[in-house]
Amino acid sequence: VWNKCAMRLIGYSTEEVMGHSLVQEFITNDYQASVQAVLDLALQGSETENFEFPLITKAEAHIEVLLNATTRRDEQGNIIGVVGIGQDITARLAQEREYS
Repeated sequence: VWNKCAMRLIGYSTEEVMGHSLVQEFITNDYQASVQAVLDLALQGSETENFEFPLITKAEAHIEVLLNATTRRDEQGNIIGVVGIGQDITARLAQEREYS
């Protein structure tokens, strides 16, 4: 599910992202394999917290995202998907670089 916060963050509407690969189309090439690995692990039941990666916006800007990937299960405990919660940490990282 693509929510309003995700739309504001990267500029794509739900209609524009449905049917597209998040990893192949919105993640920089150098991070595609590692982001896919995080999602694959979550689909196997192994969750990931605080994974940082760059995301490409509709305006072709790169923003830094902190991702928590959580396994989604049905009532019987079967894995049915992944919930990814991302936070834009671009400004925080820029501030950290400025002060270091």
